[in-house]
Amino acid sequence: MTAPVPLVDYLVLDDGPHLRAHECVNCGARYFDRRNGCASCFGTEFRDARVATDGEVRAFTIVAYAAPGITTPFVAAVVDCDGTSVRGNLINVKPDPEHVELGMKVRLATYVVGTDTTGAEAIGFGFEPAN
Repeated sequence: MTAPVPLVDYLVLDDGPHLRAHECVNCGARYFDRRNGCASCFGTEFRDARVATDGEVRAFTIVAYAAPGITTPFVAAVVDCDGTSVRGNLINVKPDPEHVELGMKVRLATYVVGTDTTGAEAIGFGFEPAN
């Protein structure tokens, strides 16, 4: 069996699924993409930081139109994970204002995006309601 492959390089599947940010050693700002310098303080030294898996919805939109092949509607959100802002979709929740609200408690969840011909699964992440 082939090991699962995370869809993005900042999704860590071992040691309990979690996200990994690059944290500025000087000011603590966190980024998910590779950086040569910090946008907050211009520092140039970074360390890996584990991002909390529980969070709170800070902003969201219900997406009704997307590129061909993308199932709609879905909920795109900004989630505050103990001070780290994460953009991701809300999953396992109905995509309507009756089921999604600001301040909603959520937790990181992973799911299979697809499987290749060798049986390797691509794993994506989203956030699902915590209760």
